[in-house]
Amino acid sequence: MRGTVTAASAAEPSTARGPFRGKQRVLASAFVGTTIEWYDFYLYGTAAALVFNVQFFPMDSELGSLLASFATLAVGFFARPLGGIIAGHLGDRVGRKALLVVSLVTMGIASTLIGLMPTYEAIGWWAAVGLVVLRIFQGLSAGAEWGGSALLSVEHAPVGSRGLFGSFTQIGSAAGMLLATSAFFVVQSVLTDEQFAQFGWRIPFVASALLVVIGLWIRLGVSDAPEFLEHKESGNVRKQPLWEVVTRHPRVLLVTIGLRLAQNSVYYLITVYMLTYLADQRGDSTAGITAVMIASAIGLVTGPFWGWVSDRLGRRTVTLGGIIGIGVFGWIFFAFLDNGPLILLPIIVVLGMNLAHDAVYGPQAAWFAEQFPIEVRYSGVNMGYQLGTVIGGGIMPMVAALLFVAGGSTPWLICAYLTLLCVLSGIAALAAHDPARAEALARRTDPGPAAAADSAEDPAADPAADSVATEVAAPAAADPHRPIQETSH
Repeated sequence: MRGTVTAASAAEPSTARGPFRGKQRVLASAFVGTTIEWYDFYLYGTAAALVFNVQFFPMDSELGSLLASFATLAVGFFARPLGGIIAGHLGDRVGRKALLVVSLVTMGIASTLIGLMPTYEAIGWWAAVGLVVLRIFQGLSAGAEWGGSALLSVEHAPVGSRGLFGSFTQIGSAAGMLLATSAFFVVQSVLTDEQFAQFGWRIPFVASALLVVIGLWIRLGVSDAPEFLEHKESGNVRKQPLWEVVTRHPRVLLVTIGLRLAQNSVYYLITVYMLTYLADQRGDSTAGITAVMIASAIGLVTGPFWGWVSDRLGRRTVTLGGIIGIGVFGWIFFAFLDNGPLILLPIIVVLGMNLAHDAVYGPQAAWFAEQFPIEVRYSGVNMGYQLGTVIGGGIMPMVAALLFVAGGSTPWLICAYLTLLCVLSGIAALAAHDPARAEALARRTDPGPAAAADSAEDPAADPAADSVATEVAAPAAADPHRPIQETSH
């Protein structure tokens, strides 16, 4: 089989005026839309650690309530692959933009209803049932969101800037977490503990309705990239893109799943499990939120930075450095949580989030898109991303709570588990195709407009030969405004 994958849009090359010319609305759509989606999704994680275990899942033991609360957090992650499957199938056939609008509306409605949901005290276990149902809709929406937003930004990107453009989808996650933690921080600061437990925790959820309106206004003004529109007009649209991913691109699918494991696990250790761990072990429920807020704010810069670096050094080099950092960080992190001065916690969290985690996460949108041909890209990217999320992050808070008990109320098994996930992610990074490295080497040798098209990795070195493999140089050299074509064999 041969498929055609366009590395950049035809609109314009990257020039001295920068790669952003004419692309601002695309980048704003990627950033604002994912910010709102992840704001809603992460609100649940914070509330699961601080509120839901008490108000929705009263058990005989604190551990039982906590596990039940974290289990509903995981439900959203298990729903994400289904959302990814549905969105991938329709996105490869209909378009990216339409699915992004639907996902944003679905997330906003679900989050607003969570904020209005009666507690266990009011309606008994029906409260828990309602919470789970709404969490499932959150998961379906999140499963649709990331892949579409990532592809919309990457497919609009000029040559040599896919990592930077894709990072605007990634920093939406940091911005969403910053908004979510800030919302809870502000509400906790202005209300008493009793007021927060009674109604204060609901305010951030209900406020998401206004944010969705803003996101829709921006997102409705964006169109699909010329690359996808040309593909759609070509009549080469696949009837069963997901089935083709599973049967013809299994190796690439496994690679994308593996690339998610370590990064997503450490993220939820820091942003969710740490809050419970500090409350139980140190009696502090605010230091963790403050540290996450600071790291999330810095992530607005470090996400694009690592995406930009990956355009120049290659995705693999940057990602492997981040994975090694995550493996080391886990052991330092829990040693500090047990004994370190919490006033220094933001520094530790920044090291884990912005140096290690973001080095993996920043380039991820571009790297995932580069693994699949255009005709199945949405399905492939979504499936790999969401399955890796379930295995890596969705169950991590619950697994960490169990491993802490199994380790004799010490965190060493949690650290060992994170190290194992780093090994698996490292193997995936070594196996993934890295066209950005070839492009970067070509630019150093010949900075002319055709440089990115003059060299690519040997397709024989990548057994997943259906992914992006070789760039056709001649057409791009003849016309620098034409998209660089990459064909898969």
